[in-house]
Amino acid sequence: KDATVWRKPSEEFSGYLYKAQGVVEDVTNRIVDHIRPGPYRLDWDSLMTTMDIMETFEENCCVMRYTTAGQLWNIIAPREFVDFSYTTSYEDGLLTCGISLDYGEVRPNFVRGFNHPCGWFCIPLKDYPSHSLLTGYIQTELRGMLPQSAVDTAMSSTLTNFYSDLKKALKA
Repeated sequence: KDATVWRKPSEEFSGYLYKAQGVVEDVTNRIVDHIRPGPYRLDWDSLMTTMDIMETFEENCCVMRYTTAGQLWNIIAPREFVDFSYTTSYEDGLLTCGISLDYGEVRPNFVRGFNHPCGWFCIPLKDYPSHSLLTGYIQTELRGMLPQSAVDTAMSSTLTNFYSDLKKALKA
């Protein structure tokens, strides 16, 4: 109901490129403020358990470390990611994109995941300016010994929950 998720083999690594897309009832700036690294993200994203901005290069450019909760009854253990993140205007909307970095030591009790180039595009709908089309391209290498079917199930449910959680946060 909230989002559609597709996948195709990634050209970056041996996993998949996931595309998630849905209409969100709000303006692009407010939506992207909830997605990019910053104070809102931990309040609503049920998968994210911690987020620290480790370095800031300019207002919309940083290195962040975040952790995610275990999934599928902890078949997928909690993960840690360190990403370079950049947010900018793009055509009529906003783009927030990132890629993982090999940065710092992995904290105990986490597996270090790796995000290949990823991004969220948010553009206003021309006929409904108070609504935006939010499209995400995600290439996450969870690492560890995981069956692909578990990764596919986790990714599709995580991405659809992302939209419903975001919509609830924006209404609050």
